[in-house]
Amino acid sequence: MSRQTRLTIVACNDADGFDWNENADRRIAFIVAGPVLHLAVMAALHELTLDVERLIIDHAASAEMFLKLLAGLPAEFSGDVLRIDDDGSGFLSATGRGGDRVLYALKPDDVRFYLLMHELLRCELALEKIA
Repeated sequence: MSRQTRLTIVACNDADGFDWNENADRRIAFIVAGPVLHLAVMAALHELTLDVERLIIDHAASAEMFLKLLAGLPAEFSGDVLRIDDDGSGFLSATGRGGDRVLYALKPDDVRFYLLMHELLRCELALEKIA
């Protein structure tokens, strides 16, 4: 029985920010960030044919935009939302035990760990960081 591949949406200004692991097991869709970022994200999340596992905002949203995006998430979306700042730190919104969202502040190492643990970065990069 094969595991269904879920989609990671990356909103960014430049897809070259990280060495993303785009292969058959990791489906990553890039959307262009901008002033209407929340509209693009909401359209993708409301698309019934998409199984979105997580949303990553890669150096592409102010704190205010991120909070507006979180406030407007559909109630049925239980995936992670990760905002990565210019200094590599970030904020992770995840679903807690009771179904409510919780917000975590992440250091740059925490952000990289999250991306590596979910196999979103290429393996070669992961091995470089460990060595």
